[in-house]
Amino acid sequence: MARIAGVNIPTNKRVVISLRYIYGIGPQNAKVICDQLGIPGERRVNQLSDDEILKIREMIDRDYRVEGDLRREVSMNIKRLMDMACYRGLRHRRGLPVRGQRTHTNARTRKGKAVAIAGKKKVTK
Repeated sequence: MARIAGVNIPTNKRVVISLRYIYGIGPQNAKVICDQLGIPGERRVNQLSDDEILKIREMIDRDYRVEGDLRREVSMNIKRLMDMACYRGLRHRRGLPVRGQRTHTNARTRKGKAVAIAGKKKVTK
């Protein structure tokens, strides 16, 4: 199993797909990495030589912000918004949708499980 940027990438998948297991590398970046290093798209990770894996590792370390550094940067950006108390920061702080989605219905992913209002009983006749 190849280890790149602190992540064990799957060996039986194509290189372009396996690189996407690294946080911060999506489909486009994975394709660019393979194209620049001259690795064919259909090649699998277990078919790569140690030299090719080393080149991939060096290129990612040099040119891309991935994994811990990227996660830290994203969390610091959110913390900065919360400290400024701007609208987006307040939405993050309250755990509500940040990008303008409706909250009257839906938004269950951000708001959590629906809680019934205590004290109201259903009246039956």
